[in-house]
Amino acid sequence: MIRRTFWLNQIHELWRQKPLVWLSGVRRSGKTSICRQIPEGRYFNCDLPSVQRQLADPEAFFIQQGKAATLLLDEVHRIDDPALALKIAADEFPGLRILATGSSTLQATSKFRDSLTDRKRTLHLPPVLWRECLTSFAQPELDRRLLHGGLPGALLADALDPAFFADWMDSFYARDILELFGVRNRTAFMALLKLIGLRNGGLLDITDLGKEAGISRPTVMSHLDAMEIAHALIRVPPFHGGGHREIVQRPRIFLFDTGLVAHIRGWERIREDDRGLLWENLVLDELRASRPPDTVHYWRDKSQREVDFVIQRPEGRVDAIEAKINPDAFDAANLTAFRQLYPTGKNFLFCPFVKTPYTLTKNGLLIEVRATAQD
Repeated sequence: MIRRTFWLNQIHELWRQKPLVWLSGVRRSGKTSICRQIPEGRYFNCDLPSVQRQLADPEAFFIQQGKAATLLLDEVHRIDDPALALKIAADEFPGLRILATGSSTLQATSKFRDSLTDRKRTLHLPPVLWRECLTSFAQPELDRRLLHGGLPGALLADALDPAFFADWMDSFYARDILELFGVRNRTAFMALLKLIGLRNGGLLDITDLGKEAGISRPTVMSHLDAMEIAHALIRVPPFHGGGHREIVQRPRIFLFDTGLVAHIRGWERIREDDRGLLWENLVLDELRASRPPDTVHYWRDKSQREVDFVIQRPEGRVDAIEAKINPDAFDAANLTAFRQLYPTGKNFLFCPFVKTPYTLTKNGLLIEVRATAQD
């Protein structure tokens, strides 16, 4: 088991703001493990009929728990009326602290007719972060994290197991996509998922994806929305300031986990050319874990100059982030072009094996080199 200290701290901080925290993440991302790492919590698996029967009368259930309990309601969307149960808890039992988990965003299921606005805080759990690898393993192996992915069961396995990801995709479709979104064409949906894995990190081309998967443009858009709501897909929008040579519409698309990307591509090892692209996935997870996801962008112009990630800050400041394996091989030409347009903000170079952050200067730009978003 990996001790998820970063996320435990996040949950306790959110509890100080609101008594109800919604923890979402894809299947097998470690939500149940995190629940079991909260020693003061009372764990309830809402997949069990016995728990569902107890929560059929939420008022009686919460009275039975006492006035100041910490309750961990895992897969809470499995009960008949989860929105009502959580609303009663928040409104009538303010002394309770509740962590409710689910695979998708709270609004994804029709059972949540009430989105619990102003009653909750939300937290998205991605695959195991690189910062967690650095603190949890005596000798963290980047290639292992990239190839096995960050779902704890796959990451901790002794050997690469393709059946793990095949089973994950079957479960993801059956219990998330089919159940929550009613997508009936499994073949086309899975074809689209695999195409995204093959294009991981590239620019979204809906027309091309539709042709390859044999489905219409509106269906592609609908399936992409479902994947994103279920946390399997990340769309990173372009940053632009109105320049006529900037990309202004097409997002970059990433699958949620490097292990799934490697599985779809049939990799049994990480080659030199693969490492840099998959490292971008880990950097993206780091950035989204440390700041509001809607502030994370990328930048590219029509001359194909690109900055991997861009963070919008207050007062017009813009931070630029490059993700590279080897800091000595970093070429600052693209960053220089970006700073000619947007001179205000910090520059970061994320490299996996930097033990202590340091600064370097290239093309007159001061660049902070580090391994994670919080070193």
